Amino acid sequence: MTNAWLAAGLGVVVVLDLALLAVALQPMLARRLDERRAARDVDASGALLDLRAIAALDPAAMLSDGVPAAAFDRVVRVASWAYLLSTALVVYATGLWPMAEEPLLLVLAIGGLFILVAHDILPAADLGVARFAVEGAVAITLASIVVALTGGAASPFFYAYPLVVAGAALVVRPLLTVALAAAAIGGYALAAGVAAGGTPLDAGALALVLVNLVALVLLSSVATAIAHEQRRARDAAIRLSTIDALTGLANRGYILAAVEREIERATRYRRGFCLLMADLDGLKDLNDTFGHRVGDRALADVAAVIRDNVRRIDTPARLGGDEFLVLLPETDPDGARVVADKIRLGVAAIRLGEPGEPIPIGVSVGIGEWAPGRSVDDIMVAADEAMYEAKRLHRRRPNGRGWLAPVGPGRASAAPAGHPGREAGVGAGRADGRR
Repeated sequence: MTNAWLAAGLGVVVVLDLALLAVALQPMLARRLDERRAARDVDASGALLDLRAIAALDPAAMLSDGVPAAAFDRVVRVASWAYLLSTALVVYATGLWPMAEEPLLLVLAIGGLFILVAHDILPAADLGVARFAVEGAVAITLASIVVALTGGAASPFFYAYPLVVAGAALVVRPLLTVALAAAAIGGYALAAGVAAGGTPLDAGALALVLVNLVALVLLSSVATAIAHEQRRARDAAIRLSTIDALTGLANRGYILAAVEREIERATRYRRGFCLLMADLDGLKDLNDTFGHRVGDRALADVAAVIRDNVRRIDTPARLGGDEFLVLLPETDPDGARVVADKIRLGVAAIRLGEPGEPIPIGVSVGIGEWAPGRSVDDIMVAADEAMYEAKRLHRRRPNGRGWLAPVGPGRASAAPAGHPGREAGVGAGRADGRR
C-alpha cells in the first residue's frame, strides 16, 4: 500500500500541474480567441457590444462564459454529491475493497468538504473561468485516487472522468476542455498503473483501458460540439435581444441597464459620468420626401458616426426612432462637449444623396451629468431637456453661433454676447440643477 500511495501522490502532483498549467494559459488564449471573434462580429454587424459586456451588467448572475451561476452551481452540486454518495454506498455495501475502505472514506470526505467550500461558501462568480479548471482538476484528482484504490483499469468508477470532462465541455471553451481531457487521461493511466503494482497490464486490462479512453475522448468531442452549437445559439439570442438591428448599437433595454450599473459603480468609487442624448433633425421630413430607405440610411450613418467618435469603454445606443444615447463613464461635461461636437460635425458631413444631389442632415445633442443621489430618469431628463433646448436654439438661429450652459435640471441658456461660444446644436444640463 505504501508504494501505491506514493504512486498515487505522484499522480496527484502531475494532474495538479496540468490543471495549473491550464489555468495559467487558458485566460490568455481564450482572450485572443474572444478578440478574434469580437473582431469578426464587429466587421459583420458594426456593433461594439460583446457577451462579456452583456454579462458584466449582472456579474452576480452570470459566469464568465455567460452561463447562469445558479444553474451551474445546482447541477454540479447534485452531480458531485451523487457521485460521492453512490461511491460510498457501493464500497461499503459490497465489501469488494476491504483494504481501501479507510482511504476511500478520507478521499470522499475531502471531496465533500471541497463541494461545501466551492458551492456554499465562495461567491458564485468567484475566480471566473479559472473556477472550472480548479474544480475539474480537483474532481479528476479525487477520481484518480478512487479508481486506483478500487481496481485500476477494472474499476467501476471510471465514469467519473467522462462525467467531469463532458460536463465541463458544456460550459467552458474547447481549449480548457482539451486540458481537462488530457488531465483525465493521464490520471486514469496513472491510476491503472498504480493499481497494477508496477507489473505490466495483461491484454484484457490493456484493452479495457484503451476502450475507456476512446469512450472518454468521444464523449468529450460530442459534448464540445453540442456546447459549441448551444453557445452560438445563445450568443445570437442575446445579441438579438440587446442590439438594435438597424444601427448595430445597443438597444433601449441594454443601455438603461448599463446606466444603472454605472450609477452603482460611480457611487461606490466616487467617479462621475455623463450621458449624451442625440436626436436626428428632420427625420420625418426626410422620410416623407425621399422615402424610408433614405431615412434608414441616415439612422445607420449617424450611428456609424457616433460609434467612430466614442471610446471602447463608452456605450452608444439607439433609444428608438431618431433618438440616440451615449454613456460616457468617468467623463466630465467638458469632455462630453468635445464628444458631442465631434458627433455633430461628423453628422453634418454625411451626404445621403447621389453625387450632385447632397441631402444634408443634422443632429442636436444634449448633455446630462450625473450627481450623487440622482437616478437614471433624472440624468436622462436633464440630457433630454438640454437636447431640445439646443434643437430650439438651432431652429431659431440655424446659421448663428451660440453657447449653451446649464442653468437648471436639464435646462440651458445662450451665453451673453461676446462669449467665444460654440456652434449651436449642443446643449448641456446637470441632473442636480447646479451650475
